[in-house]
Amino acid sequence: MTFTRYAIYFAPPAEAEWTIFATQWLGWDIESGNEVTHPIVDGVDVSAVTEVPRKYGLHATMKPPFRLNDGQSLEDLKDACKRLAGSRPAVTLDGVEIARLGRFLALRPTGNTDGLSDLAAACVRELDSFRAPAPEAELARRRASGLTPEQDANLIRWGYPYVMETFRFHITLSGKLDKPTLRNVQATLEDRLVPLLPVPFQIKDLALMGEAKDGRFHLIHRYALSG
Repeated sequence: MTFTRYAIYFAPPAEAEWTIFATQWLGWDIESGNEVTHPIVDGVDVSAVTEVPRKYGLHATMKPPFRLNDGQSLEDLKDACKRLAGSRPAVTLDGVEIARLGRFLALRPTGNTDGLSDLAAACVRELDSFRAPAPEAELARRRASGLTPEQDANLIRWGYPYVMETFRFHITLSGKLDKPTLRNVQATLEDRLVPLLPVPFQIKDLALMGEAKDGRFHLIHRYALSG
């Protein structure tokens, strides 16, 4: 399969019960590269609620999607991911919880996140040579949403505003929702997903992802955090 962009994700373990539910919730399985059937929820159009994040699959972004730089190959990127993961320890969080981020819902970590932030920063920094510079049109689109000076500096240096000190780990579970739908969907996830979430919550590997020509993201390989 040919990919247009690559990214480094935290991709939850495929066999975990919560992963299975949340993957069905979004409707796209990054492991198999297939659509999956949404759960049936009274009063919630799950397909509509999850339309925007579906193509990315169940994930948290560690290094945002990037085009491969001139002179770099996918095999080189794989080798670099292996070295990076081999030099970094697994991360243990107290847990994750359903949170509102503006008008969408996501899983956010609880407790100390210093180790997680360090890992994300390493992904951005140590793999940056593989990232082709962002086109001017993409930079303009990012700036149109309104950025702080720090976010704009990140955009210039790293190609994305929400990295390093402005990084916020999150696993997206919906698109933007109106207030009544937001309340209803949050209640559904609190009831059906939260009881499945592990405590503590562990991040044991990094996932190299590829974006296909249709915009869907696929798992290429997992790299165990073993440093």
